[in-house]
Amino acid sequence: MTESRISFKEMCAKFDVTPRTLRYYEYIELLSPEREGRSRFYSSRDCARMKLILRGRKYGFSLESIRQWLDIYDEEGSAAQMKIWIENADAQLDELRRQREQIDETIEELQALRDRTAASSEAFRESKDAVADIVEK
Repeated sequence: MTESRISFKEMCAKFDVTPRTLRYYEYIELLSPEREGRSRFYSSRDCARMKLILRGRKYGFSLESIRQWLDIYDEEGSAAQMKIWIENADAQLDELRRQREQIDETIEELQALRDRTAASSEAFRESKDAVADIVEK
């Protein structure tokens, strides 16, 4: 049975990545499509690797960390590789939590500033209306 393959253009469309991104992942050897002349074809293995790459990027991992993740995937991972990946995941989780705290603080500060500005704007409008009433009388 022949393994299904998809073209370069189909790979870009399937994973919603730019041709430049796909070529870069090939350049740094995260993906290695089959080549026939000038055409590239991606196997189901390449598609699985691409899913892992994109998942890793979504989680904020560096491409080098993703490479280690792919090594575990390819080799069914040694205990040492899995330990390293778990350490990387723990470090990334800590970083994401720190970023979330910073974002929450920034949201609170911006919301407070927005509320103070809205209150000042309302007070200004009311004082303008009061002056207009006095002038009209």
